[in-house]
Amino acid sequence: LLCPCLIYGTYIFLPFDAPLLPTTSARLVYTLRCATFATFPIVLGMIISGISRLCSSALEPFGELHREVEIHRTYVSQSVHLFILYFFNMAVLATYLPQELLKLIPLLTGLFAISRLIFWMSYAIGRSFRVFSFSMTFLPLLAMLVWNLYGMFVLEPENLLS
Repeated sequence: LLCPCLIYGTYIFLPFDAPLLPTTSARLVYTLRCATFATFPIVLGMIISGISRLCSSALEPFGELHREVEIHRTYVSQSVHLFILYFFNMAVLATYLPQELLKLIPLLTGLFAISRLIFWMSYAIGRSFRVFSFSMTFLPLLAMLVWNLYGMFVLEPENLLS
């Protein structure tokens, strides 16, 4: 319930509009530029993972990892997988959205980045706290997938493979 309310509130109250993007290639470039900001939590996680691995007391590089190192490594791995799914769904979404709704692309990117950072913090706390932040990442991804499938099979079935 929080994600749609958050996206709607930022859509209404943030004073910016998406630039005029009449072609599909311009929309994909815009999506690629926005997706660059979504990699910030992943890059930060890689840096922290490397530092924690360097500072751990393990003398064997292929030995068993400490819990702190394992948390960062798992976070980066999961974030990369979700980013790939998120990016491809956002790229397809940008091709089906009308010009007025292209403002959703940077908003969804921001939601992804913030939810991954919250997930990282809650991952260190415990399992019961991860559900909220994971759902903030997964449910918008699921909504984008449903909209993309609706757009492909219902709105433009004649352009499905073109």
